[in-house]
Amino acid sequence: MILDKLKKSPSDLILLIGAAIGVIILLTINILIFEPMSTAVYIYGILDFEFAWTKDQILTIFFTWGPQGMALQAAGVYWDFLYILGYVIPLFALIVYFSRRLEDRIATIGLYMSLTPIVAGIFDLIENINLLIMLNETPDFASFVPLIASISATIKFGFLIVGAIFFLVALVLVIIKKIKKE
Repeated sequence: MILDKLKKSPSDLILLIGAAIGVIILLTINILIFEPMSTAVYIYGILDFEFAWTKDQILTIFFTWGPQGMALQAAGVYWDFLYILGYVIPLFALIVYFSRRLEDRIATIGLYMSLTPIVAGIFDLIENINLLIMLNETPDFASFVPLIASISATIKFGFLIVGAIFFLVALVLVIIKKIKKE
């Protein structure tokens, strides 16, 4: 079973190296790509796009962005495919790493929780595909495409929040455990 494999493999070193590489990807894309994009003056940002829910709202956003803004956002969505690795790998690796240091029942919960960033990444892929459909097929995309993108974004953020909260709880528990031993 997958949980049994996660208890031992990959090694802690591989987990920490993977987490470091993922964080480097995340920071690099944030600093070099997303930060400059966020300084562009638009009424609507990427989150407005992800959570537009309806075709009418999308078309309003696209109208305010214009062709240049749409091209900029499309580039951002393409970069987001790599960015997914930047949050999935570190969060997965760190949850597994700290879960292995917890008591049996909490460790088992942690190993299940390590799957939350992977599920979030899958929904981010679905979201990105639908965002690109809207950007590339404007105004001819199906009216359900914004709904799928918004539902996917909601699920993605939900799983990321749950995973991040568990990571923080696991981190605190490991620190408390270490302090008690000393």
